[in-house]
Amino acid sequence: MKNKFKYIIGACCMSSLFLTGCIDEVYPTSGATSEQLASSSKATEALLWAMPAYTNKLYDEDAGYGWGYGSMMHIRDVMTTDVAVISSNYDHYNSWESNTYIGPSYRSTQVIWNYFWQYVLTTNNLISAIDENSATDVQIGYLAIAKAFRASIYLDMAQMYEFLPNDKTQPLSPQGNNILNLTVPIVTEKTTEEESYDNPRATRETMSAFILSDLEYAQSHIKSAQINNKTVPSLGVVYGLKARLYMWIGDYENAQKNARLAIESGNYSPMTKDECLNIKKGFNSLSPKSWMWGAQTTGDDDVVKTGILNWTSWLSNETDYGYAAAGPLTMIDASLYAKIDDNDFRKLLWKAPKGSDLEGQNEYINQTWGESLPTYASLKFRPNEGNMADYKIGSASAYPLMRVEEMYLIEAEAAAHKNPADGKTLLTKFMTSYRNPSYTTSASSAEEVVQEVVLQKRIELWGEGQSYYDFKRLDMPVIRGYEGTNFSEARRFNTTTRPAWMNFCIVQTEGNSNAAVKDYNNPDPAGLYTPWVPSN
Repeated sequence: MKNKFKYIIGACCMSSLFLTGCIDEVYPTSGATSEQLASSSKATEALLWAMPAYTNKLYDEDAGYGWGYGSMMHIRDVMTTDVAVISSNYDHYNSWESNTYIGPSYRSTQVIWNYFWQYVLTTNNLISAIDENSATDVQIGYLAIAKAFRASIYLDMAQMYEFLPNDKTQPLSPQGNNILNLTVPIVTEKTTEEESYDNPRATRETMSAFILSDLEYAQSHIKSAQINNKTVPSLGVVYGLKARLYMWIGDYENAQKNARLAIESGNYSPMTKDECLNIKKGFNSLSPKSWMWGAQTTGDDDVVKTGILNWTSWLSNETDYGYAAAGPLTMIDASLYAKIDDNDFRKLLWKAPKGSDLEGQNEYINQTWGESLPTYASLKFRPNEGNMADYKIGSASAYPLMRVEEMYLIEAEAAAHKNPADGKTLLTKFMTSYRNPSYTTSASSAEEVVQEVVLQKRIELWGEGQSYYDFKRLDMPVIRGYEGTNFSEARRFNTTTRPAWMNFCIVQTEGNSNAAVKDYNNPDPAGLYTPWVPSN
């Protein structure tokens, strides 16, 4: 196993984990021109499919985390309590797990910044190329899809970079400027080069209005695209993005409304037990009715051809060629696992402890391999077709960007903020109908019901990049240090509020070229927390 991994990794020219040097900001410029688009629907279509393709873009082969949107999801997850990673020399996500080397001058920070802005440019390429006055109905639909993509990217960046109060840093930049609720600059298809040199971080209010404007347009026109492909947003996804947006800004009435519209917009239904636990198709296929939006890799994608810089390599513990197989296996937090009822089939998505009632009930692609995995190891993301050995097949996988289960849980939480009894009713109905027929909860107050909904959401969407937003949004502490923890010693941080590290720093090179950002960065959180140490 390790020899095979070393062979692949050598071919990929892996670089040092922590690099302080800058990398070039190379943006995608290939594609159709405005003139070509005027006479070619194929040219428009090429720009359209560039957007889902960029989800799996190998944009920095020298960085072990430079392989697409799935990497951004994993970065967010390891910053929470939910995903524990076994310490390993091959773990390129250690910076975010251990709160080190994530300040403005580090490559880890620049790779994230570059990825998102290259993705924005990919959407702006299509938006700028379509003249609404002369466009066909189908092209207007493509424009709507591009705006949905752009809204999603900005919603991610806004929540990741927005400065919110925490237990270690004040809402002041290193130069003493107020940065509370500042997000990122807004760059549209109309932003000039000159404007980009003095483009300030948008406030929460300005950013949310901009995102909503894109989503409103998408909602009105996206059906004109006449595309039935889960790798691009549909009307249901637009409603889902609006639900996420309204949760971020605390508009629970509209969050609940749009979550329900998302649920009812298509033939969606939550994943079944068989779909979740299937050793060949578990969480690696766009086919389940619950998957509203997903990313799909194929054998022709560069991320698959590398063998190791892709979703399956990092998130599937059941391969003999990936990064996970070489050491940094992913596990569920032991305390989170303990909160899952044994009658809830989702508990079988992680390896049960020896001596527990669920011992021996996990299903593995290979029994011997499964028995060698550590307790709490994830079994959620299976390699494509259950193929553990051939990365050309196993890594040609899908992973979820939005599932309808999230909408049920957003609906329940939003309702709970307004009326805890209503939220509890919605949560109980979802759980008993789809996850655990014997589910009950004693939660009664608004705070208790909200926390119970979020707990079930953390379990449901484990490894899907969403829990970070709930931790940050609800000012939830990260607790990794406790008796029986499965976090490594250097990562056992306990915070009293949302952690300072959840306010992402803007890369230094942006400040060098954008005067309005230079003195308005988030404080570097690295080294502000001391790992928990057992009393004995």
